[in-house]
Amino acid sequence: PTAPVRPEQGLLGIRQALGLYANLRPAKPHPSLAAASPLRPERLQGVDLLVVRELTGGIYFGQPRERRCEDGEWLALDTMIYKEHEIRRVAHLAFRMARGRRGKVTSVDKANVLESSRLWRQIVGEVAAEYPDVTLENMLVDAATMYLLSRPASFDVVVTTNMFGDILTDEASMLTGSLGNLPSASLGEALNRHGLPRGLYEPIHGSAPDIAGKGIANPLGTILSLAMLLRQSLGLEREAAAVEAAVERALLGGHRTADLAQEGETPLDTAQMTDLVVQALNGQAR
Repeated sequence: PTAPVRPEQGLLGIRQALGLYANLRPAKPHPSLAAASPLRPERLQGVDLLVVRELTGGIYFGQPRERRCEDGEWLALDTMIYKEHEIRRVAHLAFRMARGRRGKVTSVDKANVLESSRLWRQIVGEVAAEYPDVTLENMLVDAATMYLLSRPASFDVVVTTNMFGDILTDEASMLTGSLGNLPSASLGEALNRHGLPRGLYEPIHGSAPDIAGKGIANPLGTILSLAMLLRQSLGLEREAAAVEAAVERALLGGHRTADLAQEGETPLDTAQMTDLVVQALNGQAR
C-alpha cells in the first residue's frame, strides 16, 4: 500500500480508459468442492448468484483525494461520488441479467448513512419500475455480508457500488472454496464487431504477486474467465459451455490445486490442473 506505483493503479486506469463500467462476478459452488468451503454443505445448496459491480465510479475514482498535514496532524481524504447516469446504466444491466436468471435483483447500499447511497437507492428504484417482471430487494451492505453466509441461496443478481462489490465478491468466493475459482467480466457500453460489449476478462483475485512464478496458482478462475469472454463478447454460447463443462469434469475427477486440496490429498500445480482441463475439453471435441 505504501509503494509509489502499484498494480491496482494500472488496472483502474485500464478500466476507466476503456469505459468498462460493469463487472460481472458469478459465484456458483461446485458440489464436489463443498468440503473446501468454510460453510456447512447444506448452506451451499442452490447457491447460484451473480454480482454486478459498478466499476468506474465511487470512492476508487472520486476526487478530491489527498493526504495533507493540517493543524499539526496528518489528514487523509477520499471522495465517494456517484452520478445518476453511472447508477442508471449499471442498474439496467443488472435487471437485464436477472430477466435471464431467476428474476430477482438485490441492490446493496448504505442508504441509512451515505448520501451517495441514498441517490443509488433512488435511481435503482426508478430503473426497477421499467422491469415489472423482476423483483427488487434493497439491502444494507452490513446485512448483505451477513446473509451471504447465513442464506446465500436467497441471492440471484446483486448490484452494488464499486467498493462494496469488491468486498462482497471476495466474501462470496469462499462459498466456492477459493478466491482462485471466481472469474469476472468487465463490460463497457462500446460494442465490438459482433454487436456485443467489449470487455476485459480476468479472475477476481488479481495478479497475486506473492506466489508469482511458483506454479501453485489455481488456474480455474482464469479459464472460466475465458468462458465468460466467449459468451459475453463473442456470442459463442456452445463454446463457453464446453469450457465450463471441461472445468466441471476435471473437478469431478477429484483434481485439486493447493488452495482446494483437503488433508491427505496431493495437490496439482498450475500446469497440471490446466492440462487436465484441456484434456477434458479435447475429449468433448472428439
